[in-house]
Parts: sequence; C-alpha cells; structure tokens
Amino acid sequence: MSTDTTRPRTVSIPAADVADRSDLIRALETSLGSHFSSDPIAPTPSPLIVVISGPSGVGKDAVINRLTELRRNLHFVVTCTSRAKRPGETEGKDYYFVTKEQFLRMVEQDELLEHALVYGEYKGIPKQQVRELMGQGYDVVLRVDIQGAETLRRVLGQKAVFVFLTAESEAKMVERLVDRRTERKEELLVRIATAREEVKHVSSFDYVVVNNGMPSYNEKKK
Repeated sequence: MSTDTTRPRTVSIPAADVADRSDLIRALETSLGSHFSSDPIAPTPSPLIVVISGPSGVGKDAVINRLTELRRNLHFVVTCTSRAKRPGETEGKDYYFVTKEQFLRMVEQDELLEHALVYGEYKGIPKQQVRELMGQGYDVVLRVDIQGAETLRRVLGQKAVFVFLTAESEAKMVERLVDRRTERKEELLVRIATAREEVKHVSSFDYVVVNNGMPSYNEKKK
C-alpha cells in the first residue's frame, strides 16, 4: 500500500500553557510544514531625503549639525560653492570650495542635482554624494536656498521632505544677520531684502520650523 507524502505530517502539539516555548514553536512549524521566517514583515523603508531651506542667519548649519549628531543614519550632503571660505569653515565639511570655472565645468558635465547663483556666487549639490550615501542606506539632508528648494521640488517631488527653517520674527532674523559680522552693509541690505521675499514661500514647504534658540554657525564659533 502506497503512502501519501503530500499530506501535512501529524504532530502532537503540546499544551500552550505548560510547554517549553522552543518545543511549542518547533511543533507548530512541523505541523504547518514550514519554518517561521525571521525576515521583517514590514518592508525596509527607502532612504529619506530631507531638504532644509530658509533665510540667511536662521541657523540652518547649526540645526543640521545637531541633527547629524543625534541621528547617525542621517548624513549631510556637502554643497559646492564658488564663494570664498569664511573664518571657521572647513573644506569638505561645510562646503566644497571651488572656482567659478570649476563650478561651471561641473554644470556642463551634469554633475549637480541642482545649482543656483546666490548673492553673486554659485552653489550646487553634487549628484554623486547623494547616490553614494543613499546607496549605502543613509538618509540625507540637503541645505539649499529657496530657489534650490523649488528646483528640487520639481526634480524629487514626493521623494523628499521639505522643511522651511525661520527665526521667531523679522527683527530676530536681522539681529542674527548683524551678529554674524560677515557681510558689509551693502550685502546686509541685499540679504535682508532677499529674506523678506523668501519668507513669502513658506506655504510651499511641507513643514515650517521656528528656530528660537539654536545659534547660527558664526555665533556658535564665537
């Protein structure tokens, strides 16, 4: 007489209230004909892109530095810029400082995720950095101006979270700009006028964060 090997194996399952857990689990697996998987039930989330923007002097650098200190899986994508290095800034940590000729060559070779002319100087985000970090499973944070945020919204759409960082008030924002002591009076006027325009774009961001305590980068260095 032949035996039907396709039917589930009959196993005596011990009483759940008295059985050893390991024995009970093995018996359940044998009865069901398969092992219980240790793989996560929920899919692994894709790396997150956080885009932080806001007027000059609201503490974007300080906030980003603190975020990356608190979250080891969050990495800051260093921006390329053609402007001169300020006191206390570090090459490769705060920015990659390049000449205008080098920057324009990067634009021609399509090496930048976005780029813009800001206060007479070029700024842009290298694609390769973003690809490498996200390929390793890291979340990334990008620091851009309002113009750059609008470009990234078109490029990334819902793949990124857009955060507008601002000061408590216009008066506080101006105080922070003045306290930086990094701009001449003509540059201050331009930055303040630009900031007044930038705050009008708040509604186009996913979140608005008021920085009412963390100092700007230059204040922190004093």
